[in-house]
Amino acid sequence: MWVVKLGGSLTNDRSLLDWLRMLAEYGGGRVTIVPGGAEFSETVREVQQRWKFDDLAAHNMATLAMVQTALMLHSLEPRLVLTAQDTEIRNAMHAGRPALWMPYTALRDAPDTLTSWEVTGDSLALWLARRLNAERLVVVKSCAVPAGHTLAQLSAAGVVDKRFPVWAVDAPFPIEVVPREALGPLRDALIGGTLSRISRT
Repeated sequence: MWVVKLGGSLTNDRSLLDWLRMLAEYGGGRVTIVPGGAEFSETVREVQQRWKFDDLAAHNMATLAMVQTALMLHSLEPRLVLTAQDTEIRNAMHAGRPALWMPYTALRDAPDTLTSWEVTGDSLALWLARRLNAERLVVVKSCAVPAGHTLAQLSAAGVVDKRFPVWAVDAPFPIEVVPREALGPLRDALIGGTLSRISRT
């Protein structure tokens, strides 16, 4: 199983529909999609700054923002199967369907390592990939992704969140952060079934 995180900023990009269509057509039984929080999570940041409520509430609200994005993506591409529990994801895989994760399992009753703005959908995708024993994690960004940068360098540049390179240490699967232009190479990798590095050239 491959986990593919679609950055929330892709919701402002014309390539979003192309990505959804490609994953629906070639990701059946192989791909679990993690949506970003998009504008919904930015609203949480703004409201927290105004009202100064704690990060536990903000985390849960931002997690629900990802659920809202998932519902939107499903409406745009109904071939994606909405899932919440790990068993539902595995059932979608066994049925040969692509899964679209609604991260209800990331909601928290008390503060822990997830309940910080250092953790965004990128790290939640990594958290899920570890839970599912994924073969590969691909994080798709609408911004430029400098070739050859380490995860630590990408984090320092704000491409991925601060917790991501820490949690990625010793991950038992390949992790790649790619720009939206990597749609074709990722499609080819899914068709070929290869775990070789996705070329962005």
